[in-house]
Amino acid sequence: MSLPTPLYPSYDELVSIDVSEYPSIQSFIKNDSEFAHLLWDWGKEFLTYIGKNKAKPTFIRFRNEIERFILWSCLIKKMPIDKFKKTQILEYIDFCMKPPKEWFSTANSDRFISSQGLYLPSEKWKPFKLRSIKGLEYDNDINETKIGSKLQDISEYKPSRESLLSIFTALSAFYKHLMDLELVYGNPSGIAKKDCKHLIKDAQVKSFDRLTENQWEKVKDTAFDLADQDDKYIRSLFIIIALKVLFLRVSELSERDDWSPIMSHFWVDKNKDTWLKIYGKGRKIRDVSVPDTFLEYLERYRNFRGMDAFPGKNDTSPLLHKFKGRGGLTSRQLTRVVQEIFDITVQRLLSSKNRIDHQEAKELSIASTHFLRHTGASIEIERGRNLKEVSVDLGHASMDTTDRTYIDPDNKRRAKSGKNRPI
Repeated sequence: MSLPTPLYPSYDELVSIDVSEYPSIQSFIKNDSEFAHLLWDWGKEFLTYIGKNKAKPTFIRFRNEIERFILWSCLIKKMPIDKFKKTQILEYIDFCMKPPKEWFSTANSDRFISSQGLYLPSEKWKPFKLRSIKGLEYDNDINETKIGSKLQDISEYKPSRESLLSIFTALSAFYKHLMDLELVYGNPSGIAKKDCKHLIKDAQVKSFDRLTENQWEKVKDTAFDLADQDDKYIRSLFIIIALKVLFLRVSELSERDDWSPIMSHFWVDKNKDTWLKIYGKGRKIRDVSVPDTFLEYLERYRNFRGMDAFPGKNDTSPLLHKFKGRGGLTSRQLTRVVQEIFDITVQRLLSSKNRIDHQEAKELSIASTHFLRHTGASIEIERGRNLKEVSVDLGHASMDTTDRTYIDPDNKRRAKSGKNRPI
């Protein structure tokens, strides 16, 4: 079996790609099968369309899925995708549930490495990636519990239902695009989805990831203490508060190719209400309401940067500055800032003799930055704020999404009605 190789670079590079500069792609489309070149061209056409019309994360997600699909079609199935029926799509899903070990990487890696005018495939790149699982572990050498991580075992690899749905979404969009161009004359992915044995219908009571009130207070206290001890943590405090209080995704505060958050995105209307302009999912711009309590954190952060308390209309300085270099923080840099505060809070909780604090530390050790968004929104709803207004601030396309995620009234009623039934 031939080993997989990356087929598509970034969108900017793909638009004007010269295949002769990519020896591995050139080899793939010439030697691996008689139809490999055709499928690669179809993939390029589709991904170019996606990159032009959709957000960068959408392009990356679709590129990963379509690349795997074409690699499997050429290297494993050895059959062109326009000949696929429901059976072949289901075979591909079976493959995705249990890929061979040669198709796994253990860390993020660049796809191509520049060398002497050519772009060579990275040896570390593979179509699938094993996760690093965070948690607490006991260190015998220092006789204490600390934050650690271990690599997921291949035998434990199992795509989630959401991952499977993402595969079907990408395949369906790919086939639909090819049908619009009259390159294929059917979309077998839709029929296959209905019969997929791995797509178990999930009627469980959903829970979302958030911090407990105690965890949030501890995280906030940690950020405060660090900021009081060292000015560089004033930025960390501002980020933590902004993500939680304004219900933001990390990506919405980060520097992106098509959007740079700047200070003048904070603005005041004629009623003296403060807003923050946000570029969110689906390339949609929204204004998030900013509470008065947040302004003292904005003022402290701006003063740390040598600025006035509130930005003017022409203030184009990055909303979140780098300590070194120009421009704003990337999503990865933002995540590291938040994770550092989480990790220090975990160590503080572990140093307590309270068993509840130890349990809180265990749960916080696996928390992600998105917990702050969920925490802020859920606390606001519990406080009694209008659901529609919270939904708009969150950037949800529908209030039903907010209702299902944070309230789920049907399950609350069901739990209450069944709570006191006799044995």
